Amino acid sequence: MKEDDDWLYEINSKQRLIDIGLSDILRYKDLLFLFVRRDIVATYKQTILGPIWYLLEPLFTSIIFTLIFNNIASITTGAVPPFLFNLAGVTLWNYFRECFTDSSNTFTTNSNLFSKVYFPRVIVPLSKSISSLFKLGIQLFLFALFYVYYIFKGAALRPDIMIWLIPVLILMMAVLGLGMGMIISSLTTKYRDFKILVSFAVSLLMYISAVMYPLSEVRNNASLKAYAWIVEYNPIAIVIESFRYITLGEGIINWISILYSFIASITLFIMGVIFFNKTGKSFIDTV
Repeated sequence: MKEDDDWLYEINSKQRLIDIGLSDILRYKDLLFLFVRRDIVATYKQTILGPIWYLLEPLFTSIIFTLIFNNIASITTGAVPPFLFNLAGVTLWNYFRECFTDSSNTFTTNSNLFSKVYFPRVIVPLSKSISSLFKLGIQLFLFALFYVYYIFKGAALRPDIMIWLIPVLILMMAVLGLGMGMIISSLTTKYRDFKILVSFAVSLLMYISAVMYPLSEVRNNASLKAYAWIVEYNPIAIVIESFRYITLGEGIINWISILYSFIASITLFIMGVIFFNKTGKSFIDTV
């Protein structure tokens, strides 16, 4: 064939860096639902307690936080019972952690699958975030049970009229977890150190995300004022604080902070998509 002859077919990658591939996701929606179902079933398959584990984790974590941070460290939670305060933070944090950690090892965990068959790679981390909603729903149900219990006990709980904002806050957590997870997943294809770093970083991130203390505690503590900005500008802390304000009537809510957190979430997500798409074209050579 001469150099100037036209090829009958040309195979190339048409996916743009910031293209999420919504049309491909819709085309493979059955595969997405299959992955979601697999993730939910595989989590508690061959376990005695099954989904009850979803209840025990936030329950015991909140009890430990109450004993250590409220009883020993004397961190106050206003009129809200400390256990319920901690349960609210732990519930939302657990969803972010699941989205982040599950999507951070997408390429390394699914390398064999990706090398054998084509489908939109973003379906895998997306399925993790959707399946984690099942766990979040069970933990929110647990939160609602204790919420009603403390109301009957006379606790001064004041749910805000902006309760409609809760799905938006959950979506922001999902977008944050997905974006950060896809960035780490892309980096681990070349640098396996990031895989080890994730579990360590998640533990540290929890302490600067206002999971077990109110933002006011950081702002009013003289010894921590110099470092308060680390928590105040953490989009995860803003979402958790806003969730507590809406459900418990305790905490700080600021529309500018929520807008900042929303922009940060979208920015991290776009960065994650760019890294993810770029890595998806050549990751099989490095994994």
